[in-house]
Amino acid sequence: MKEGIALSRNNPDSIIVDVRRPEEYGSGHIPGAVILTMEKINEETAQAVLPDKNQMILIYCRSGNRSKIAAQMLVELGYQNVYEIGGIFDYSGEIEK
Repeated sequence: MKEGIALSRNNPDSIIVDVRRPEEYGSGHIPGAVILTMEKINEETAQAVLPDKNQMILIYCRSGNRSKIAAQMLVELGYQNVYEIGGIFDYSGEIEK
């Protein structure tokens, strides 16, 4: 998780994606993260949130399980620069609600 956050800071055009459910996202997420619930990832929903398939995308969830699956799903949809950064349980920074 720390390495992922450092990646985002070093790449200002990157985007952090939270793939948890809306109620989990609402209870607290990494500042600036957008939500794309893992269970709803398809070509249409991904394109709406992530229109640039070459943009650096950093994906996290609660513990790291869903983010691994979601990262693979995005790669299969043609996204080129996808990084799975683990779970918010490992995050010690500021939380946004």
